[in-house]
Amino acid sequence: MRISWDAYFMKIAEDVALRSTCNRAWVGAVMVRERHIISTGYNGSPAGLQHCDDVGHLMVDGHCVRTVHAEVNAIIQAAVFGLATRDAECYVTHFPCLNCSKMLINARISRLVYKDAYRIDPIALEFFQQAGVGVVELVEKD
Repeated sequence: MRISWDAYFMKIAEDVALRSTCNRAWVGAVMVRERHIISTGYNGSPAGLQHCDDVGHLMVDGHCVRTVHAEVNAIIQAAVFGLATRDAECYVTHFPCLNCSKMLINARISRLVYKDAYRIDPIALEFFQQAGVGVVELVEKD
């Protein structure tokens, strides 16, 4: 059976997550426009800096501040290579935190598809709705 586009891109996001270098959460994001991947991102340290997996976590108020989130890395990678994120869809393995949600809105994505309902922030949901961003939880069928 042929899988849907949503399932296809989510499977790729899951593979991207395997590159994460902060073992507190393996998160992957894939930015897609017109069914073509424009960028990917995973949780990891800024380019050229040491990774949590190598030197440990840098914890502040219960959060690892060494790590750049997957969604932000996907936005940054698009910018580095001159690819517009306007009207793109973002496939992410975990629901984005509030800060990532705001960045995705400012990146002008049209749709967010997530798999893991990890710490869904009601303010983030409200912001997505106000911004006109479609939000879809991808549920696997048995």
